[in-house]
Amino acid sequence: MDVIKNGRLVLPEGLLRADLAFEDGKITAIGELAAQASDRVFDASGGWVFPGFIDQHTHLEANTGTAWTADDFASGTAAAVCGGTTTVVDFATQEKGGTLTEALETWKGRAQGVSRCNVAFHMAVCDWNGSVRAEIPRLRREGVRSFKAYMAYDHLRLTDTELLELLETLRDNDAVCGCHCENGPVIAALQEKELVRGNTGPAGHPASRPPETEAEAVNRFCYLASLADCPVYVVHLSSRLGLEEVRAARRRGQTVYAETCPQYLLLDDSVYSLPDFEGAKYVCSPPLRKREDIAALREALMGGEIDALATDHCSFRFDTQKILGRDDFRKIPNGIPALEHRAPLLGALLAEAGAYDPVRMNRLLSEGPAKLMGMYPRKGALAVGSDADITVWQPDAAWTIRASGQHQKVDYTPFEGMRVRGRAGMVFVNGVLAAENGEPTGAVAGRYVKR
Repeated sequence: MDVIKNGRLVLPEGLLRADLAFEDGKITAIGELAAQASDRVFDASGGWVFPGFIDQHTHLEANTGTAWTADDFASGTAAAVCGGTTTVVDFATQEKGGTLTEALETWKGRAQGVSRCNVAFHMAVCDWNGSVRAEIPRLRREGVRSFKAYMAYDHLRLTDTELLELLETLRDNDAVCGCHCENGPVIAALQEKELVRGNTGPAGHPASRPPETEAEAVNRFCYLASLADCPVYVVHLSSRLGLEEVRAARRRGQTVYAETCPQYLLLDDSVYSLPDFEGAKYVCSPPLRKREDIAALREALMGGEIDALATDHCSFRFDTQKILGRDDFRKIPNGIPALEHRAPLLGALLAEAGAYDPVRMNRLLSEGPAKLMGMYPRKGALAVGSDADITVWQPDAAWTIRASGQHQKVDYTPFEGMRVRGRAGMVFVNGVLAAENGEPTGAVAGRYVKR
């Protein structure tokens, strides 16, 4: 049996000074435990012992239409465990003319045998028809509880009618629908206008995707969900206007969950004007916003209106991939790397606000995502019988993010030079030590998570 001693366990009601034992991938005991001679003992002195962190929004080993992501499941999950994340929820994306089942099996195959952390999947529905509708019950039996629709990108986008039918089907199958909320056709028209103006560089990206294109789509998505009576969540919320639409839907009595990402809490759109095409490093969708948007999202985060802090990790190299759009910002691969640095970035943000609270961190990084994603209390909880996915967090560690020290398979980080707070001292995946002091142990202990 393995025993973690001398730590403070993070529970929903606060910190508990207690030992924790686990065996065969499950937590077996909590309390004042006397270690036996045959036990392995891990010293968590000074640490907060969390249920393993969950990142519910990643894109690993995916082709976005312009390029394949730099991180596959081997490198991406190695980066995840180094940052304290023990489960990722990635997107199995249906191809036009393909089936949901084919997509799920493809993504499971990519992750199998190489994942350092656990893997679950959202199903991204991109080609809606009667046959696809008939697949939904089977996907639910396979443990897929969350589905995603796009309101942007021509090769992914559903029409409003198709989206409504998807929402109704998911309602009848006890599933939740996430959505990329941006008005794709309007963005396409605005992109053409920016190119005519000669705004071909990275600054054309945010100019063609203003907050109104997000807010309008959030509004439309929520009203369609109201018609279908289906719970929904808005992914990667980036703007004050979008947040106001989430609030309005909640006031109407709808169940609307919201996630945001570290980039929307820490970086603003001034980076798109950096010289030497450096702004391309920050091209993601939705784009980075103004300081006023950052302030609004931070206030919502502190006030408990944000249900989870995910990353939308979608990594591309700057030197060989981002430069594909040097003459046309539309061709810059959309996405940034953040999977490895999410938790310490949150620690720094909370510390700056005087709210460096393990219970708040747990709600945003573990317990909240586990409940929303249908994993709780198997994950997201320190309880007897729960999975032994455990992150021992050293809260007082202060350090600086450098691309040279990361495990994400990219040549930059958008958070270069940021001082952050806290580090994952020990990370256990299904009871196996997967990372220690920010370095992977080499263990490949991840499993597919049926939800």
